[in-house]
Amino acid sequence: MPFEEASPQAEPDGHAAAPAAKRVFIKTFGCQMNVYDSERMSEMLAAEGYVETDAPDEADLAILNTCHIREKAAEKVYSDLGRLRDIKSARAEGGKETLITVAGCVAQAEGEEIVRRAPAVDLVLGSQSYHRLPELLSRLRGGETALVETAFPDEDKFQALPERASAKAVTAFLTVQEGCDKFCTFCVVPYTRGMEYSRPVAALVDEARRLVQRGVRDITLLGQNVNGYHGEGPDGAPTTLAGLIGQLAGIEGLLRIRYTTSHPRDMSEALIEAHAREDKLMPYLHLPFQAGADRVLAAMNRKHTAADYLALIARIRRARPDIALSTDIIVGFPGESDADFEATLALVREAEFAHAFSFKYSPRPGTPAATMDGQVPEEVKRERLERLQEVIDAGYRRFNGACVGKRLPVLFEKAGRHAGQLVGRSPYLQLVHADADPALIGRVIDVEIRAAGANSLSGAICGQS
Repeated sequence: MPFEEASPQAEPDGHAAAPAAKRVFIKTFGCQMNVYDSERMSEMLAAEGYVETDAPDEADLAILNTCHIREKAAEKVYSDLGRLRDIKSARAEGGKETLITVAGCVAQAEGEEIVRRAPAVDLVLGSQSYHRLPELLSRLRGGETALVETAFPDEDKFQALPERASAKAVTAFLTVQEGCDKFCTFCVVPYTRGMEYSRPVAALVDEARRLVQRGVRDITLLGQNVNGYHGEGPDGAPTTLAGLIGQLAGIEGLLRIRYTTSHPRDMSEALIEAHAREDKLMPYLHLPFQAGADRVLAAMNRKHTAADYLALIARIRRARPDIALSTDIIVGFPGESDADFEATLALVREAEFAHAFSFKYSPRPGTPAATMDGQVPEEVKRERLERLQEVIDAGYRRFNGACVGKRLPVLFEKAGRHAGQLVGRSPYLQLVHADADPALIGRVIDVEIRAAGANSLSGAICGQS
């Protein structure tokens, strides 16, 4: 049955009432880039008359924007599709249509398989094609069914997207680069997001300026390999990420710039120098090393050694002594021995990360590591992950504890859970709570840190008792 527009109902005075707004439910899995993509889809759909809802049973259109990095993430999508199928059936009994869309990296990787496993799905939309969402919805309304759009289109999807809508917060993500050419053996990104593509500097400056005009004060630049950015600059030549940051720093009203995720091989001297030179570039860097044993790094095709990584972060810290580092770590990669894992623990202790994200290796179909010999048993991976997280958590507590008694500039973002309280972020991305006037939202205010909790800091605005 094709999707039908709501028909206007007659009012008592004989005039037709405006059609009821269509509702869209969007659930986002995975990385910050998916958050950005979901926001852009929401903005496109707003122009089509859709209003967002948090209740899937109210939705005329349900979108799962998916992640394919880990196996369980994909399985969660199919679990959610089962629930959406039941909602679709129940709404159909009440005469209401519901369209189900699977977007993002699972859609890109699995395509027709999604429709086979979940026949209730109406549209499978790859990560490079979501700018075509309104057109594809129109085709569904016209009677087409089970559309699968996972090709890598020739056109620039970003040029096809509408201007950014009003900001929902004082912070925002801005995708500057997509795809990756590194081909780490555990990673699906080159297959789901394609080869590296960098957006032109002018387009990014325009989008950032519009965000700032709408109240954004802190922008995080996104890319699967963001420090490999090489977009067209003002002179027509490729520009580095350092050059892009310099251009964005000139935007009046933009107070803070961050970027993620980086590869050690693309951490240039110019970018390191930008951390020393550019006040708006926050002293926080997410730089994955993945494993501490050179043998495992080689099997991962990371193209750096543990010594390379430690030397790199030493150079970064010389340029910006107060910088906080975070990282990604995989345990249980095929062939990882006890000694290899101990090398990872040693690197974590030596590097003294402010934060780290750790994961058990999970094979992704189509990646070289999925068929490697020496797959590590699940119980071994679990035990190693627990040990690693103990070391990570101890480092996190030390870093947060060392902030007590310091004055940190905090960008207040929103009201806290308690009356009179605001929540913001330190330069190091820590959550900070303080009693403050709501008028301070969107401003950077010095806060004296008085306590460090499990996941946040608390303090008082300087000058207040």
